[in-house]
Amino acid sequence: MNTQEAARRSRKRAGLILEEAHRFQEKGAWNLVVRRSQEAVELALKGTLRWIGLEVPRVHDVGIFFRRHRNRFPPGFARQIPRLASISRALSVERERSYYGEEESGLPPEMLYSEQDATEALEKATFVLDACQRLLEGGNT
Repeated sequence: MNTQEAARRSRKRAGLILEEAHRFQEKGAWNLVVRRSQEAVELALKGTLRWIGLEVPRVHDVGIFFRRHRNRFPPGFARQIPRLASISRALSVERERSYYGEEESGLPPEMLYSEQDATEALEKATFVLDACQRLLEGGNT
């Protein structure tokens, strides 16, 4: 499988995960919306790194790799890298907390997130997946 095909497969899986996040939104499971949104972002961004031939790092926040390799992307996509990196960082911070809760306070994850948190996570994930899809289709020149 070549790098473009690997990137497309990652983007497709990320889309399926985002669909799951929307279903959790309908059920009011705000923490799971945040968690699945983070997973979708991570997978889409890692697929995009594969698209340019980079070894995918084993970290959840891959934003720094986009900043380091900005010049390997088409200009339209490169202009979005600051926002993409910011979204990657913001959602990766919530990854563990949205699934396991907050250890210091003892609060479960269901008590940590609101509908607004979930909506914002979905919006961020949708932006990332759309940007990655446009790149894979050749629309970020």
